[in-house]
Amino acid sequence: MKLIEQVQALLSAPRPWSITQIGDPVLRRTAEPYDGQLGDALLRDLLDAMFRHLPGVGVGLAAPQISIPLALAVIEDPAEVPPEIAAERERPPQPRLELVNPVVTPLGSRHHAFYEGCLSVEGLTALVPRHARVRLSALDGGGRPYETELSGWPARIAQHETDHLNGTLYLDRADPRSLSTIGNYERFWVSPPAGPPAAGFRVPAVRP
Repeated sequence: MKLIEQVQALLSAPRPWSITQIGDPVLRRTAEPYDGQLGDALLRDLLDAMFRHLPGVGVGLAAPQISIPLALAVIEDPAEVPPEIAAERERPPQPRLELVNPVVTPLGSRHHAFYEGCLSVEGLTALVPRHARVRLSALDGGGRPYETELSGWPARIAQHETDHLNGTLYLDRADPRSLSTIGNYERFWVSPPAGPPAAGFRVPAVRP
C-alpha cells in the first residue's frame, strides 16, 4: 500500500487506534525524514488525529507506533497527577508540540531515572535514565522551524518519542533488573517498603 493510501486508511479507522507492538520491524527502523510525502493537508489531518488519540492513553505518539515510517511525533501532557508526584517528576503541563524531523540535544550532565512504559510495549514498565534537560529542534506541521529547551518530564517525553524515530525503544535504555509487569509494579513498587533498593524503584510510570 502506498504511503498516502496507508495514512488515509488509518485516518478512517476507528479510534483509539491499535498501536504497533514490539516485534514489528517498523519500530526498529530509522524513520524516513519528512519531505512533503503526504502534502500539507494530509499531514495536518494526521497530526491532529495523533493528538486526538492521546487523551487517556498517553502523552506522546510517534508515527512508527501507528506503522507510518516517517519522522513525525506529537507530545501533549496535561500532567493531571497529584502535586507531590508532579514535583518529584518535575512534571509541569506540556502544551502541544508537533515534532517533524526532530533533533534532541542533551544540555548539561544531569540525569534522572524514572519508570517508563510505552504504548508499543504493552503490559511492561522499567526504570530508564534520561537527560534532565534537552534542546528540541524541529519543524511544526506547517513547516516552520522552532527550537525550545525542555526539562524534567517534558524532556523525558521528547527523548522517548525521538528515540522511536531512530528505531530505539525505552527497553534498550532501561535497567533490566527493574523490568516489571504493570500489575507487579503497581503492587510492589508504587509504594514500596522504605530503604534501598526499593527507594530507587518507586516513581509511577509514564506511557508515551
